[in-house]
Amino acid sequence: MKKLVVLALAATAALAHAQGFPGSKPVTFVVPFAAGGPTDRVARDLGEAMRKAMGGQANFVVENVNGAGGTIGVARVAKASPDGHTLLVHHIGMAAAPALYRKLSYKVQDDFEFLGMINEVPMTLIGKPQLPANTYRDFENYIRANAGKLNIAHAGLGSASHLCGLLWQSRLGAADAMVTIPFGGTAPAMNALVGGQVDVMCDQTTNTTGQIEAGRVKAFAVTTAKPLSNHKLLKDYPTLQEMGMRGFDLTIWHGMYAPKGTPAPVLAQLNEALKKALKDPEFIKKQEGLGAIVVTDKRVEPANHKAFVAAETAKLKPVIEAAGKFAD
Repeated sequence: MKKLVVLALAATAALAHAQGFPGSKPVTFVVPFAAGGPTDRVARDLGEAMRKAMGGQANFVVENVNGAGGTIGVARVAKASPDGHTLLVHHIGMAAAPALYRKLSYKVQDDFEFLGMINEVPMTLIGKPQLPANTYRDFENYIRANAGKLNIAHAGLGSASHLCGLLWQSRLGAADAMVTIPFGGTAPAMNALVGGQVDVMCDQTTNTTGQIEAGRVKAFAVTTAKPLSNHKLLKDYPTLQEMGMRGFDLTIWHGMYAPKGTPAPVLAQLNEALKKALKDPEFIKKQEGLGAIVVTDKRVEPANHKAFVAAETAKLKPVIEAAGKFAD
């Protein structure tokens, strides 16, 4: 009987908390990267859309907690008070971290409440403007003919460009054909590619479209399962799957998370606001401007979001381990 009373009191407290949520305290989106990057922009646009979805009763702010490939910011949310006022907006690095780092202070599948997916961003395989190849097939042949002489850039351990490069090279069977050059961010890596100091890079359309359109880099293929038929610039580029890499499908997705133990009524309220925000025409327009595709399928539901992240971890783990890309 005593146990039933305790459970009833806990349920009542949770309901009372949900009814008072969010109150006067702002909801903080922790972004585990520097301000101004793609994830930061997604979080800021989402915060405004969710504020509208909640009738203006919630104020969303962004806190950038950069460092260690995003793991510092993720750990910050894992340890935060589970009251719904501290949330995480993170990309595919959420799935890659368990394989990339020998030691993590958190467990992705155990220490978070999954709230739903936000968007997906296609990737583009690009090269320096001086490369003699103009088609993907010529590009691939050029790489094989110059094994050991070329290099591939990325924006740092666990970055979108790092993961894309690893997966592409593993499928190409040319992991040793190119030297990997890490940079301290997307901007310096892209500048080196534009300047011809590095040869190849694979990065998000949010970062590559402008460079391709200006003719500062060469584009060879996209990483999605289907061609980007609605993208005015990239619609005519082949997919890697079309070029023989069967099953190759990589996008840089974003999701939203809360600390484990956040009351179920609060989670339900946040998920409902998220789903409304993803249907906001202004939010959709802003995401399209970034080259992102807003998620509208079953992954907006918490359980399906969690299952998707687990599947992505399983996909990336053998590739990362085979490349020996580990950090403490």
